[in-house]
Parts: sequence; structure tokens; C-alpha cells
Amino acid sequence: MVTEPRLPDAADEGVLELSWELFGELCRALAVKVAKDFDPEVVVGIAAAGVIPGAVIAAMLQRDFHAIKITRRESGGGARSRPEILSIAPPELAGKRVLLVDEICESGDTLRLALAAVRDIGPTEVRTATSLIHEGGYVPDFYALCTEATVVFPWDREVMESGRLVLNPEYEGLSED
Repeated sequence: MVTEPRLPDAADEGVLELSWELFGELCRALAVKVAKDFDPEVVVGIAAAGVIPGAVIAAMLQRDFHAIKITRRESGGGARSRPEILSIAPPELAGKRVLLVDEICESGDTLRLALAAVRDIGPTEVRTATSLIHEGGYVPDFYALCTEATVVFPWDREVMESGRLVLNPEYEGLSED
């Protein structure tokens, strides 16, 4: 049995703030894992954030790239609602081997919803991949690392407010200590 790489213990219960460089390495590791066991004809990224690793992995594998848009709108009290599909899966997936990519997997709700939408198009095979998974959650076919930490992705750390970049309010009060 192959042991999957894990993040350092210091990140297991705290905050893991990914740099662009580390994120690139996660994509590289994921592309290598996929290439060893699967030969997708097309890569589909789950928008919004899954298109980033999806496009990188598609480029590395030299495959066509498409996206499917799924959202998790906030419901009252700050709780996240169940995911909803905002765009259909591309018809170009019919009869092809498909790799479905998202940035992280926790409950697996988003990945399962996207998987069902892609399967409705009629591909010959679909496998799933994420850069990170949370320990104890849904496990995709391929992933780069497992952690218990709160993950801050490099594209999500700062947001624009009044024309300038500021720390994303979602991450205020988080500490890597």
C-alpha cells in the first residue's frame, strides 16, 4: 500500500498558508500521480477555484481543458449551503476519458455533484483529483496532500476593497501558530 504524502504536523491543526510556489508543486505532484495511473483525454476544472489547478494539470498533461461552474452560496448565519450547478458539463466530454479537478475536498458534495453532471454527458471514464483533502472526508481518486489544517490558497488570501488589496476578511484572526 502506498502511503500518501502528508503536510507537516505543525499544519495539522492550524493554518496552512500556501505560497504560489508550493501550490505549483502540489499541481506537479498531482499531474505525476494522474499520469502514472490514468490517461485522460480532457481535464475539467470545477469553477471557481478548481479551474486553477485544473488548467495547470491540463497544461502539464498536454490535454484540452474545460470548466463546469458550481457554487456554494452562503445561507443565513454564515453557513454554507449545498452546492448548485450554474453551468452544464461541456458536451465535448461525451465518449472521452475525463479528469475532474477541484482545489480541495472536504465533504465531497461539490465533487459528487460535478461528477454526476459530467457522467450525464456520457464520457467513457471519469476520475477525480484535488490538490488537497481534509483528513476524514471524501477521498477523490487522486490528491496531492492530506491535512487537518485550515488552508489559505494564494489566490484567496487577499481581496480588493476600495481599489486596494487587503487581507481577506474570511481569514482575519487565523494564525499559523
